[in-house]
Amino acid sequence: MQKTIAVIRGDGIGPEIITQALKVLDVIAQKYNHTFVYKEVLAGGCAIDACGECLPKESLEICKQSDSVLLGAVGGPKWDNQPSHNRPEKALLQIRKELGLFANIRPALLLPQLQSASPLKEEILKKGIDFIIVRELIGGVYFGEHKTQEIAGEVVASDDMRYSASQIESIARVAFQIARGREKQVVSVDKANVLDTSRLWRKVTEEVAKDYPDVNLTHMYVDNAAMQICRAPWQFDVILTENMFGDILSDEASVIT
Repeated sequence: MQKTIAVIRGDGIGPEIITQALKVLDVIAQKYNHTFVYKEVLAGGCAIDACGECLPKESLEICKQSDSVLLGAVGGPKWDNQPSHNRPEKALLQIRKELGLFANIRPALLLPQLQSASPLKEEILKKGIDFIIVRELIGGVYFGEHKTQEIAGEVVASDDMRYSASQIESIARVAFQIARGREKQVVSVDKANVLDTSRLWRKVTEEVAKDYPDVNLTHMYVDNAAMQICRAPWQFDVILTENMFGDILSDEASVIT
């Protein structure tokens, strides 16, 4: 098998991580007789330093033409003063949008060797941690309209949180399919007591659930979910949620493991 991989080393710890990841891929290639062709491209802060823009057109085209993209981390304090359209993080968002990467699948698994590094109490960890967060990745507030304007002599900022039914359905089906191969439990996390987007999210998710009668669907508000991940992480199997909630909860999940 031959595959072309676009490699984005990125900023900060990105290059260090990618260097080790490439070593792993080289071992896999040798053991299973694969050929991986690496094409290194610039994105993020290093791209700003080299050519003035966070995601050069050439980098995006190479990503589109490749079989896969291996990405480190982008961003850092050095580029905090960049205009919003050229911050390193914008490169990430653009790659996700252009490649249609709508499903972000983030596992949280506690390995015995790392149990002592977890900030949770031992009695909580005894039951184990093994769940997956399925995060919608190209909708919501990160991709809505962002405005900063002056109204009645005061600066006002707004960010549009938008979801279509088809976007919600697509990511929900991913979560249900993953759950079928696990414990058949999906917890959909939203804020339906406040947000219209969450009420639509809940409605569409319940409709999708009808096609997966073998999977149990429950709902949980995001603030409660944040607490439960720390209090009783063993209760979760598959967590389904939107972009911003998933961003925050998956970072929390990474710390407890």
